[in-house]
Amino acid sequence: MRTRLLAGRLLLFPLTILLGGMLGATLARLAPGIGSDERELDSQLSPASLQALRQSRAEQGDLPTFYKNYLAGLLHGDLGVSASLRRPVRELIAERLPVTLRGVGLGLAGGWLLGLCLAGPAALCRTAFFDLFGSALCGVFLCLPSALLALLLVLVGGPAPLAICFVVFPRVFRYTRNLLLETRDLPHVLMARAKGAGWSRILFRHVIPPAAPQLLALAGVSVAMALGAAIPVEVLCGLPGIGQLAWLAASARDLPLLVNLTALAMAATLTANFVSDFAAGRLTGAMTGSGMVGAQI
Repeated sequence: MRTRLLAGRLLLFPLTILLGGMLGATLARLAPGIGSDERELDSQLSPASLQALRQSRAEQGDLPTFYKNYLAGLLHGDLGVSASLRRPVRELIAERLPVTLRGVGLGLAGGWLLGLCLAGPAALCRTAFFDLFGSALCGVFLCLPSALLALLLVLVGGPAPLAICFVVFPRVFRYTRNLLLETRDLPHVLMARAKGAGWSRILFRHVIPPAAPQLLALAGVSVAMALGAAIPVEVLCGLPGIGQLAWLAASARDLPLLVNLTALAMAATLTANFVSDFAAGRLTGAMTGSGMVGAQI
């Protein structure tokens, strides 16, 4: 049943991604200032150039015509041309995507590593220090928006992916800590503790396996967090990635760029959620079918 539901979601992927991209472009079209262009203030532009700018805005302003032309080009693999950067959208995405993938990947890895390293001792050790330290650190980073974290890293000269790491870390820590606190009171965990097993052995053999499906679901959600944080981080840190490109497209009301970047972000988020849900479902099914609740010592 779960596999059929996931298959149904997979079939809806293209439609969801396309509608999401169009909705992003529509909201940009309805935003104030769509009819203005600061490039018209350039005194060096010729009347022909000014007329070309106004014609381009007029074409983008007619949303039915814009979407008709966009879909026609999409069927032939053409993502269009950026109205503000005057370059094919496919080239811009291909150039900047590796930068974003590297930053988001490092930020996710760092956030998960830090969150798990603090959540494990905080949930399983009886010492209050780990719990207090992790909760305090988590509270600090929850209060700081990603833009402020990026600005602080710029001031101290730190690596930009560290800001994404600090955005992901508090969510991973809080959810994992609460999940491990519930799991550690299961009967097989209590039995392992009564037999004198160490906390590391209990964690990796008795606590994490039952909690793995929920952790996989959190992994899919954390991808969306990291992608959202990448926009202000790349803008403030001067990284030429997809986040910075999205900011430029929004500032210039560049509909060809916006519709494709929104669709790309939705595709990444939906793919991450689908993979995590599928893996969690398979893992849950395997554990249920084998009757495994906890490993024996």
